[in-house]
Amino acid sequence: MEENSSLFSMAIEPVTKEHLSETAKWARFLAIVGFIALVLIVAVGIYTSIVLSRFEDMYGSGRRGMGNVLGIGTALTYLVVFLIYIFPIVFMYRFAGKMKQALESHDQEALNISFQNLKVCFRYLGIVTIIGIVFVAIFVFLGIASAAFF
Repeated sequence: MEENSSLFSMAIEPVTKEHLSETAKWARFLAIVGFIALVLIVAVGIYTSIVLSRFEDMYGSGRRGMGNVLGIGTALTYLVVFLIYIFPIVFMYRFAGKMKQALESHDQEALNISFQNLKVCFRYLGIVTIIGIVFVAIFVFLGIASAAFF
């Protein structure tokens, strides 16, 4: 067991430290841009929901309640997008902060936590990607199946 311990005990060389530092800087930048994008998504979602909920008043639609349905549907769509993208951005930001802390203070635990945050970020993005591929496959299948009936 001790042989395995010493085998996996690695030192961070200066070149590796430089790569990790630059990676943390880019991760922090991307996370901040992601937070800004999420704020814009929320603002656009609120604005669009308000505009669509007043659809009847603006255009005198004969269908009562249609504007409210559009407004609520839009708000829910933007909420789902927000919830999907907030988690990887938070974990990317945490990775960047912990990596910077680890490299500045030579803190092994902060290094481990930073990589754990990066792992969670990638795992989450992988799961979301798989779910997206499944949805696309289902819609393609349904599209082909419905085209066969016409």
